[in-house]
Amino acid sequence: MKKTLSSLAATTLLAGAAMTQQAAAVEAKPTIILVHGAFADSSSWDGVIAKLQKDGYSVIGAANPLRSVKTDADYVAGIVKSVTGPVILVGHSYGGSVISAAVQGNSNVKGLVYVAAFAPESGETAVGLSGKFPGSSLGPTLAPPVALPSGGKDLYIQLAKFHDQFAADVPTLKAQQMAAGQRPVTDAALNEASPAPAWKTLPSWFIYGKADKNIPAAAQDFMAKRAKSKKTVVIDGASHVVMTSHPTEVATLIEEAALTVK
Repeated sequence: MKKTLSSLAATTLLAGAAMTQQAAAVEAKPTIILVHGAFADSSSWDGVIAKLQKDGYSVIGAANPLRSVKTDADYVAGIVKSVTGPVILVGHSYGGSVISAAVQGNSNVKGLVYVAAFAPESGETAVGLSGKFPGSSLGPTLAPPVALPSGGKDLYIQLAKFHDQFAADVPTLKAQQMAAGQRPVTDAALNEASPAPAWKTLPSWFIYGKADKNIPAAAQDFMAKRAKSKKTVVIDGASHVVMTSHPTEVATLIEEAALTVK
């Protein structure tokens, strides 16, 4: 009887140790912070979030203010500071400029993933980078700017042109919903010079579509190579919202980046 009780106790201890190890493994996974870009919101990451959460990752879809690079980077830096443990920062479009500037000494940020995103050098702007190579057709699709009390201007994409310009590989109904719910960006944010970028000191990964009409594929290839991207994924026919139209590929790359965290 004593032997049986001892065996049960040992089994219980082993099971408890195994559960503790499993819990530790889950806790060791980095938190993924997703930063949307201009003319989008956090719902653009829904498919990516679903896969990451299914695979055991804690995910935060940051509500990027889209006011200025500094303001937005400070906001995201605050979210990073609130997280215990390692973080992977992921930025889409203008959100790439934000994550490049948001690390700000936060040593828990272990990697950057650029999703159809800007990865500016110090002094560069989103507008300048999008025009560095031919292919961007965003300008003519913008609606008349909305004047702000501060004296600045908010920019939107015309509803009728949103699908073809921004989300050509997304089903029509979904694109119409995205157009209606698009978040505006200030013209100042897109023309603001970036500070020293975090991609110079942190590993980075890139994914984008060849059919991107906002940031030409050539510009994204240039930025990925300049940042010495650990891995670059290029998807034929994908639009600017590659995270919406190809969430599995985007989530897979994010997870590859997360697995490098030590």
